[in-house]
Amino acid sequence: MPAAKAATAAPHARARQREATRERIVAAAIDTFAEKGFRGASTREIARRAGTNQGLITYHFRSKDALWRAAVDTIFGWLESEWSASPSGLDPRETAREAIRSWVRFAAAHPELLRFMVNEGRESDERMRWLVETHIRPRYADLASRTNEIAGLPEALLPHFFYALVGAGSLIFSVAPECRRLTGLDPTREEAIETHAEFVARLILP
Repeated sequence: MPAAKAATAAPHARARQREATRERIVAAAIDTFAEKGFRGASTREIARRAGTNQGLITYHFRSKDALWRAAVDTIFGWLESEWSASPSGLDPRETAREAIRSWVRFAAAHPELLRFMVNEGRESDERMRWLVETHIRPRYADLASRTNEIAGLPEALLPHFFYALVGAGSLIFSVAPECRRLTGLDPTREEAIETHAEFVARLILP
């Protein structure tokens, strides 16, 4: 390779390597924070899981809190991509059911999302407030709008509807080992996921 091309390629290669390292750190952070919560997770453990050194976490993120927020942004970004890929052109009620099915499929693929919500939802602190205002409230408002249009649900029942949907759609996957032990059903199998998706969609919107 000519020297000029090599000089141009080198910065791009380093940039790709930095981005790959950052992605590994965020992926490890999602798993660790979901398992242990913010207080129980350590950057040392996250670095170990990411296969990198602790100094690179400081390089990419100002603090443990900044890393936690990047992890939350990432997982909710995945959820947004899943929902935006739902088919259009259906009648409003069936469109809403398909959105519920998409939520169940996402919860099956990413049980860590419910764990994030449970871990941080118990704390009345700045992280919980940021999580609610940045990611949960916009989806809650969207759900309120859709639900009122489709089902005419009274506003007073919306909190119950929201948490029933979140729990019904995701709990079985967050406690998959318990489900296997209790019922003999492996909820992570594709057939079980689709059965659960259809069940929850019809349960929430008969």
